[in-house]
Amino acid sequence: MSETPLSETPLSKNSLSRAPIARHFRLAVPPVSGMLRPRQVIGCGVLAVLAFLFLSWGVTIGDYPVGLAEAMRALTGTGDPGTLVIVQELRLPRAVVGLLVGIAFGMSGALFQTMTRNPLASPDMIGLVQGSGTAVTAAIVLGWDTARFGVQALGLTGALLTALLVYALAWKRGTTGYRIVLVGIGVSWICTSATDYLVARGGRFQAQAALGWLVGNLNGRDWSAATPLAAALVVLVPVTLLLARLMRTLQLGDDVATGLGTRVQSVRFALLIAGVGLVAFGTAAAGPIAFVALAAPQIAQRLAGTAWPPLVASGLTGAVVVLFSDLLARTLISGLELPVGVVTGVLGAPILLWLLVRANRAGSGG
Repeated sequence: MSETPLSETPLSKNSLSRAPIARHFRLAVPPVSGMLRPRQVIGCGVLAVLAFLFLSWGVTIGDYPVGLAEAMRALTGTGDPGTLVIVQELRLPRAVVGLLVGIAFGMSGALFQTMTRNPLASPDMIGLVQGSGTAVTAAIVLGWDTARFGVQALGLTGALLTALLVYALAWKRGTTGYRIVLVGIGVSWICTSATDYLVARGGRFQAQAALGWLVGNLNGRDWSAATPLAAALVVLVPVTLLLARLMRTLQLGDDVATGLGTRVQSVRFALLIAGVGLVAFGTAAAGPIAFVALAAPQIAQRLAGTAWPPLVASGLTGAVVVLFSDLLARTLISGLELPVGVVTGVLGAPILLWLLVRANRAGSGG
């Protein structure tokens, strides 16, 4: 095992001079080899601990008070039978959904920001979340049998159709990250307008149900929401990590990546499908929780000291953001439980403004 300095590949030309010099260790255990970055590993460990602490804290909050020690025993399957039911059947599913949704949104945001080489590109900025939301809202307002079709299937279908539309409109002898972002912003507004029309057309109770879902909410989530999302992540997370090696060559530019033997358009399309799957299942489980996919990769990138958002750290950061925001939503105002999407919107909006100001000062803001 040897230690050598590594100069990371920047996401943009303007960040070339600011790219951090990370240190890494080369590990080779045939037939597997790779690089281990201590700062990134430590950051992931800290984020995992924070996620577990916030999850444990979350299961103590409710009408029936449960101490942290009692909650920890209940999580391990021991303790009072009544506490076991409250923690494992009523409160733990909500926390698990928050954890998994954060992972899905964080990793999808890292995918799109790295693939497009644009820190402002995220599923909720280029229309994928809005497309998923339009499909689910249509099902609620038009009276479709969501139990028969499945909210997850509807969300996946909406996000996939939106992604294909963006990809088709951005195609001109191939696609570029810049065109995907521009077309995606336009498509997102089309989907938002369609959703607003559907909500206005629906009855009072249908509109209430749709709006409650559209703002992003973990209230009332049970194991039926957590199980499909967990199954999707078991498949999508390994696929995403396998694609990450090819994704890094895209950061060098399409011409250089092609020269290195990468099938640029095929890799970009595969990354698009993986990102769509992550965000679609996450949105179907808890609604379009705002700004998590945008902010989590940027926070993770700075924690890890890399020149691009690291996938695993971005997923763990997303989980921490969602779980912490849910804690604030439940405790910030006594007697009132806010939707988690309201809190993430308040926390994420300053990060979006900061990214815009930073891009403008760097000369890439248009």
